[in-house]
Amino acid sequence: MSNFFTNKVVAITGGSDGIGKALIELLLPMGAKIATCSRTQDKLYDLQLRHSKEPLLCMVADVSNYNDCKMFIESTINQFGGIDILINNAGISMRGLLIDSEMEVFKKVMDINYFGAVYCTKLALPSIIERKGDIVGISSIAGYRGLPGRSGYSASKFALNGWLEAIRTELLEMKVNVMWVCPGFTSSNIRNAALNEKGTAQGESPLNENELMSAEACAIEIIKAIAKKRRTLILTLRGKQTVFLNKFFPSWADKLTRKYFFKDGKLIK
Repeated sequence: MSNFFTNKVVAITGGSDGIGKALIELLLPMGAKIATCSRTQDKLYDLQLRHSKEPLLCMVADVSNYNDCKMFIESTINQFGGIDILINNAGISMRGLLIDSEMEVFKKVMDINYFGAVYCTKLALPSIIERKGDIVGISSIAGYRGLPGRSGYSASKFALNGWLEAIRTELLEMKVNVMWVCPGFTSSNIRNAALNEKGTAQGESPLNENELMSAEACAIEIIKAIAKKRRTLILTLRGKQTVFLNKFFPSWADKLTRKYFFKDGKLIK
């Protein structure tokens, strides 16, 4: 597997935390050349410092901004000569009922989770086609099953899944592999940074992070799937159960999901 990534140029959005950071830590020893971006300058600086002697390019960029994406992709190509693998990992979640949430929350989540992937992929596509490379979208189980209190997040991930499936079909004869990855609940900073009803960071996770799949374990499975040119990757047992139940027993899935996320009529997770 490691030979697959030797001298491959991998562009990863959202690399300062969670799954993105874990992917970088695993891929650099495999011989990959990596470019990453994030909105968090301090964390990127620490990452760059830790890997100062390795082929790692770190840039501050907000993927919801087209010009930032353009700067990131062009800088990656200028630095390394092209892009073999693009991993659209940057994302943000939300926590709030529809009736309570400001419209700006839904727009911001969609701009980052969906349009950020569209921008970066469109910009990197000529290089990826030339190299017969890979496009990866880090989606979510919420892209298969709508989750209460996260309706905007679910919408963005449904959009991402459908878009990736469409472009996969467009690019089949060009030998470009498109894959979407759907983790279940994974231990990362995404819940702490999730937007509340007013559009500010939630600041704390409603879940027990110790019971969740680690970002490192998730990254290992993603790397294996990229090397195998997989179409989709659904992670965690609960995630696989959720997709199965929602496909074949949707009404039952509604009731189980309601029970999991609510107590006495109030959102608890």
